[in-house]
Amino acid sequence: MWLLVARQPRQDAPHWPGRKSLAALDAVAWPLAAAFSIQLSNQPLGVVGPVLTVAAFALSVARLRRAISFNHRYHFTTWRWGGVVLGLLMMGFVLRLAA
Repeated sequence: MWLLVARQPRQDAPHWPGRKSLAALDAVAWPLAAAFSIQLSNQPLGVVGPVLTVAAFALSVARLRRAISFNHRYHFTTWRWGGVVLGLLMMGFVLRLAA
């Protein structure tokens, strides 16, 4: 038996000066960081590496369009995933100090 629960749509983000430029930077930074990390991989990726890099660039263009055109609907990725990435980096740092 399936149970479907409809969520309330997210509220529009508040507008403040400089939000559009920071949203554009946030929209481009995460996919480009992923593409950069793919290119720096030590393992041979074959055809998968270039395909993922092109997908990251396409995602970056789509996110940039949403960040500029529909700024009231864009929510920052850095606030959502920045803490997770920082926590993982801190755990790695502590493990390196402990070893």
